[in-house]
Amino acid sequence: MTIIKGYKRPDGTVGIRNHVLLMPTVICSNQVVNRIEQQVSGTVAIPHQHGCSQVGKDKERTHQVLVGMGKNPNVGAVLIISLGCEVMNAEQIRDEIKETGKPVIWLDIQDEGGTIKTIQKGIEAAKELVTQVQNAHRVDIDLSELNVGVKCGGSDATSGLCSNPSLGKASDLIVAENGTIVMGETTEIIGAEHILAEKAVSAKVLTKLYDCIRNFEAEIDRMGVDMRGGNPSPGNIEGGLSTIEEKSLGCISKAGTSPLQGVIEYAEPINGNGFYFMDSPGNDIECVSGMAAAGVHLVCFTTGVGTPTGNPIIPVIKITGNERTAKRMEDNIDIDTSAVLQGKETLEQAGKRIFDEIVSVASGSLTKAEILGHQEFSINRIGISL
Repeated sequence: MTIIKGYKRPDGTVGIRNHVLLMPTVICSNQVVNRIEQQVSGTVAIPHQHGCSQVGKDKERTHQVLVGMGKNPNVGAVLIISLGCEVMNAEQIRDEIKETGKPVIWLDIQDEGGTIKTIQKGIEAAKELVTQVQNAHRVDIDLSELNVGVKCGGSDATSGLCSNPSLGKASDLIVAENGTIVMGETTEIIGAEHILAEKAVSAKVLTKLYDCIRNFEAEIDRMGVDMRGGNPSPGNIEGGLSTIEEKSLGCISKAGTSPLQGVIEYAEPINGNGFYFMDSPGNDIECVSGMAAAGVHLVCFTTGVGTPTGNPIIPVIKITGNERTAKRMEDNIDIDTSAVLQGKETLEQAGKRIFDEIVSVASGSLTKAEILGHQEFSINRIGISL
């Protein structure tokens, strides 16, 4: 049994970070939120471009992501800043997050009398929340409480040969201790979905997985476009990946050999242990944001050509199998598994190193993305702007 150091939340969930989250309900609130973050240490902001001119499922998705970010157990408290006339219902967002038992404060720019007054009041509210969360202390937590996202971006030939299967070995170690693995990127299982489907624990799970592929391909057909050039990307192709099938075969190895317990929607909460697939875009920021909103604690992110991607509330561990990238982008890479390709290390040994890093980060060690302040956040959008 592996023990990590985390924070127990009032609703019984466990966090590995203790952030005060500054949440704009709409793009119009971004500047206020950004100014508060600049003035109050211990806060993180999630500026975004949505929250208005949305209807139907598109509006529901933005609402779900914002609520999910607030509910993520890595967040100790939330300050919501609304404008007052957007389609997002700030009061409902506040009430749903408060169900977790964590402190939530809501300010409205129009009600407060404008930008300057809201910033001033928001600074005081944020300081109050930071003081409250500072009372929390890390305690011993069983690894089975941990939800880990597995993601790849900026892939090259070394990704499928080395870093992805190494991460798969670490994934197996996590699931063996009853932890949870979440893999996304619907676009990047195309051509290999049948292999993933063989792991499904039921016909229902298998059908839902294939539905994800069919729905995506139908949307591509509706748009009358070819995904090639977008996926694989120019960087993928330059790195030696010629087809989406080739990329997908490497992509699916990140999750290891465990049975597929379920398929969840973008930002949908994870209710179980083991291996889950999230129907989500390949876009790095949107995918990781969806995982964070689903309750993932941290993400292991493999890359061949290199990427600095982080997230405001969850640590992102960068892993590469490309020795040149590990040296050239040393500022961004946490783990170099290129020794596997050199015959100096086995996949199992590299996977154990990744597992040990997960345990360390879950207990408080900072990733390089955190140290550098990478807080990329983006909500996947479905519909048009009205």
